[in-house]
Amino acid sequence: MSQIETSTLAIQRSNAKGTMDSFFAKPAGGGPFPGVVVIHEIFGLNDHIREIARKFAEQGYAALAVDLFSNRNRVLCMMQVFYGIMFKPLDNPMLADLNSAFELLKQTQGVDADRIGSVGFCMGGSYALQMAITAKGIKAASVFYGANPKPLEAVAQACPIMGSYPDKDFTTRAAHDLEASLVNYKIPHDIKIYESTQHSFYSQQRTPFEVDASKDAWQRMLNFFGEHLT
Repeated sequence: MSQIETSTLAIQRSNAKGTMDSFFAKPAGGGPFPGVVVIHEIFGLNDHIREIARKFAEQGYAALAVDLFSNRNRVLCMMQVFYGIMFKPLDNPMLADLNSAFELLKQTQGVDADRIGSVGFCMGGSYALQMAITAKGIKAASVFYGANPKPLEAVAQACPIMGSYPDKDFTTRAAHDLEASLVNYKIPHDIKIYESTQHSFYSQQRTPFEVDASKDAWQRMLNFFGEHLT
C-alpha cells in the first residue's frame, strides 16, 4: 500500500461568494500525479467519500473530494440539485462549482493538469456526466447510477465515460440510453449493469451480489482510468 498525504482545502465557489470544504488525498512525493474529482451522493462529503479519495491516492492519484453542501443552507442546496439535474443539467450553479474545483485541481502542485478525470455517485454521478461534457480538458469520467444529461445528444462532446448501474433501478433505463448514445457518437466507454443489485450498491453493499459488484466496478474504474489518465 502506497504512503499517502491528506489535507483539507477551502475552494472558492464559482460566483466568488463563499467556499466549499474539501478533502484532498495524494500519494506521498512530488508527482506529478493524475487527478480525479470525487463527487458525493446526496449525503454530502462523508467518511465513505473520504475513503474513496484515500483509495484513489493509494493507487497513485491525487483525489479531490468536494463538499458541495458546505457552508450553505441544506434546503437551498437540495433545490439547486433538483434544478440542476432536471431542468438545466449543463448550466447550473453546482456544476459551475465543480468545474471550479476541477480548475483548482489542475493548478495544484504535484498534479498533472493533462490527466484529470471525475467520478460521482447517484447525485454525484449525474454531475460527473455533466462534467464529462462541460469541463474543458477532462480526460475521463466514471458514473455510478446517475441521471443522464439533457439533451442526451450532448454526449457527442464528452470525454470517455465509464458507468456502473443496478439492474432494477430508476437509473437502469438511463444506462441503456447512455450506452446507445455513446455508441452512436463513437465515444470510448464501458457501461455495465449489475444483476441483483440495488441503488447505491457501491456505498451500501447489502448483499454478497453487491459486494462482488462493488469490487468489480472499482477494478473496472481503475482499468478505465488507467487507460485514459495514466
